[in-house]
Amino acid sequence: MKLFKIFIVITLMPLVIQGQNSNQKWFDTALSHNERIDYLIEAMTLEEKTSQLLDVCPPIERLGIPEYNWWNEALHGVARNGRATVFPQAIAFGATFDEELIHRVGTAISDEARAKYNEAIKLDNRGRYAGLTFWSPNVNIFRDARWGRGQETYGEDPFLTSKIGVSFVKGLQGDNPDYMKAAACAKHYAVHSGPEELRHEFNAEVSKKDLFETYLPAFKALVQEANVEGVMGAYNRTLGEVCSGSPYLLQDILRKEWGFKGYIVSDCGAISDFHRFHKVTKTPEESAALALINGTNINCGNVYKVLKKSLEQNLITEDLIDLRLKESLLTRFKLGMFDPIGANPYDSITSQVVNSELHRAIAKEVAEKSIVLLKNKNNILPLKKNTRTVYVVGPNASSEEVLLGNYYGLTGRSQTILDGIVNKVSAGTSINYKYGVLPFRENSNPIDWATGNAANADVTIAVMGISGLYEGEEGEAIASTFKGDKKDLKLPENQINFIKKMRRKSKKPLVLVLTGGSPIAIPELHDLVDAVVFAWYPGEEGGTALANILFGDISPSGKLPITFPKAVDQLPAYEDYNMKGRTYKYMTEEPLYPFGFGLSYTTFEYNNLAVNKTLNVSVDVNNSGKYDAEDVVQLYISSPLAGTEDPIFDLKAFKRVFLKSGETKTINFKLNRSTFNQYDEAGKEVLRKGKYTIHVGGALPSQRSLDLGGAKPVSATLKVK
Repeated sequence: MKLFKIFIVITLMPLVIQGQNSNQKWFDTALSHNERIDYLIEAMTLEEKTSQLLDVCPPIERLGIPEYNWWNEALHGVARNGRATVFPQAIAFGATFDEELIHRVGTAISDEARAKYNEAIKLDNRGRYAGLTFWSPNVNIFRDARWGRGQETYGEDPFLTSKIGVSFVKGLQGDNPDYMKAAACAKHYAVHSGPEELRHEFNAEVSKKDLFETYLPAFKALVQEANVEGVMGAYNRTLGEVCSGSPYLLQDILRKEWGFKGYIVSDCGAISDFHRFHKVTKTPEESAALALINGTNINCGNVYKVLKKSLEQNLITEDLIDLRLKESLLTRFKLGMFDPIGANPYDSITSQVVNSELHRAIAKEVAEKSIVLLKNKNNILPLKKNTRTVYVVGPNASSEEVLLGNYYGLTGRSQTILDGIVNKVSAGTSINYKYGVLPFRENSNPIDWATGNAANADVTIAVMGISGLYEGEEGEAIASTFKGDKKDLKLPENQINFIKKMRRKSKKPLVLVLTGGSPIAIPELHDLVDAVVFAWYPGEEGGTALANILFGDISPSGKLPITFPKAVDQLPAYEDYNMKGRTYKYMTEEPLYPFGFGLSYTTFEYNNLAVNKTLNVSVDVNNSGKYDAEDVVQLYISSPLAGTEDPIFDLKAFKRVFLKSGETKTINFKLNRSTFNQYDEAGKEVLRKGKYTIHVGGALPSQRSLDLGGAKPVSATLKVK
């Protein structure tokens, strides 16, 4: 009988964290997080406290606290940490205009994150990129097409960025009331989008109107709608204040006005920039104090190692250290890192989910819905799978690099564009491939065996464009002569010349496929080729997805989340952060391809736009073509001051809809009075009196969209008093 009682006691004991004892109340799950954290901080020495305010937190063995590294990435899949599903680059998320799909992406990524974390803990792998605090997403506005990191964003529009970002964060963090699955982080706060070369020293000067109308809405949405757990301060200054030490950005707006309750992290090395480059402080001690006082909890870098000296110099107090530590520890407690293994429902996620067939299918769906058809002369696409001869040429056809973008994971199952095409055509099709032309410079060998062979094929698919070697972060894009940014928007000149040479030799169908994470200006090629397809950096299933588009298994439905100018001279100065002349909202010159534009294999018609007194908007969308297909219904408004003080057009709603050939559906949007708010020069929301115009269609309601073959939009006016 005694043995039976002993057995019961043993089985009911909770699993314990290594090093835990009964006096360590921070491990007591019966207490609230706040109580547990207070007990922990009370037990810590000053040195232990400050050690936990760095991105690399050493273990505190006497307290049972293991090492933790805050730095992890999940921009379009768990990144820099081995095997994971490689989804299309983030800019492609924007091109889907599909909130529900991106929520599924976030959910898949966090499943893999938890599975990998669970396995890493078994290996005692607690290093960089192995944790659960992900410094994603990047919700900066892609205001200038030269920015190498624009590929990490969801595009140029704050409304679209907000909607896609909120969905991603909700998927990543999960919906469990007791535990967070993974912690998302909105970056880079705020007004940050190049130049990369100057990011450690420049001051972003913007009007309050531009600040609140363009640069801040996505951050606000992630805080208030998605409860994002973290916010990362940018490298630069904004309105004269360093972003990771700005009382205006971090306290007045983020904490007080928006009610943010999570942790704030500096971009990596940003606090040392305070005294090294910005010169707003003189010493590391002053820099550490400035950041800590204004709300930065975690220093990605090493400056917080001097916090004890800052304290000794009376620049900060220990109470402030305790407060900032508590704010950051709360994130780790929410993730279940101080609870027994098995208490957290996410502890049961196994490695079987990593790069699973389900996740690969989601990656393929994102790629399919993001690929944008920009031209389709005489409906040359889709191609027939039993075409007699197909010639594939170009440096990006067989490249895995162009699938990845930047901040990527690794997979042994990538499908290159060439793989996808080869797997799609008939076994009887003669298909050949030549690299043809070097990516960024003229061929060293003058002998050309590619263009002549291409001329003999029934159709040539030229896979050109750029890659993460050419555009990206400061030190990542090793082929960039501008430290990650682009000098201009042109396709590399040698690729342009190669396409021209192929066209001179043959008038047979020529399909141009472009890879890239930013606008590529091809005004000299648009009229030469028969079709133009923009594939972004389409992830591990990119080849399969593109082949499904080219050969008609799927009708293209991606839409541009950023304006494609005709040339760099249509853009204002790169260093100028004012929005005049930028993006579809304020650009008055005719672009090459407009925001929101993308063709289909079918045709859509918009009719019967109606707006009732409660601001319900309805419109009939008809698929008048031969293919079942999806379209993205887009609603824009124009205020009474559109084109002068307010945006020319302003995206306010969108909805993806599937229509069978010949089918008509009525699409409804529920607006409210705040939908029509604009921003004055003080950055305050105002409602203009007068006539607003509502436009609904499948692209930006511009003449250029119509000229390129977009559906005619419908419009209605609404008088606001």
